[in-house]
Amino acid sequence: MADLQYVKVSVEDRIATLTIDHPPVNAFNDQTVSDLASAFDEVSANPEVKAIIITGAGQFAFVAGADINEIKAQIDLGRAGKEVKRDLIVKGQQLFNRIEKSTKPVIAAINAICLGGGMELAMACHMRIASDTTRFGQPEVNLGLLPGWGGTARLPRLVGRGKAIELILTGDMIPAHEAARLGLVNKVVPPGQVIKAARDLARKITSKSALTAAAILEAITHGMESTLQEALDLETDKFVYLCTTEDGFEGVSAFLQKRQPKFKDK
Repeated sequence: MADLQYVKVSVEDRIATLTIDHPPVNAFNDQTVSDLASAFDEVSANPEVKAIIITGAGQFAFVAGADINEIKAQIDLGRAGKEVKRDLIVKGQQLFNRIEKSTKPVIAAINAICLGGGMELAMACHMRIASDTTRFGQPEVNLGLLPGWGGTARLPRLVGRGKAIELILTGDMIPAHEAARLGLVNKVVPPGQVIKAARDLARKITSKSALTAAAILEAITHGMESTLQEALDLETDKFVYLCTTEDGFEGVSAFLQKRQPKFKDK
């Protein structure tokens, strides 16, 4: 991979870790979004990678939101009667959609403040682990704006319509344990343990069949966008498909033989 300005990539034990490193608070500007998109697309296409972790560098923030200077430039265009570019909004939405629809499990390791676009990124990931000092929020209303990278769409799906409306309309921040109670976060751990906890979860998942993980993610992701019957039909198709794979045969055989399965992702 070519050198990226604001994202660091490492791969170990078939787990790719993407670290957003845009000091001081890892704010999303156009280049950061481009770097994250390039990194994510490359590790997604790497057959040696079975799971992906996204985190932020430093002690201050996972991602503290969008670069306000870039937003101000768009506002100036609008007030001058010129066309406001949709590029950055669409670019972020498309990236987060790819993350959400990934057939490789994606874990957000939320080490510090998670606001605005950072919270929208975290919600696009399949699972979220947070430090107990983390605070979450969609504060765009305080700028006279609304979340533009999926906050109005994904937050209600995770915490319910009423609570999502409250959080977005007030811009209030909530602590990690409250986020976990609402279903926004899977697990809360002490500071300094976020990456370890994310890697432990990723290792547990990568010990399973990659084919099965992909089928599960597709069934859940597409099923949530479908009617119940369409979701059940897709689930049936995925189950039947897995019955034809080597890993499906190995998993059932290992269970009957009372041994650990040895999956080959085939």
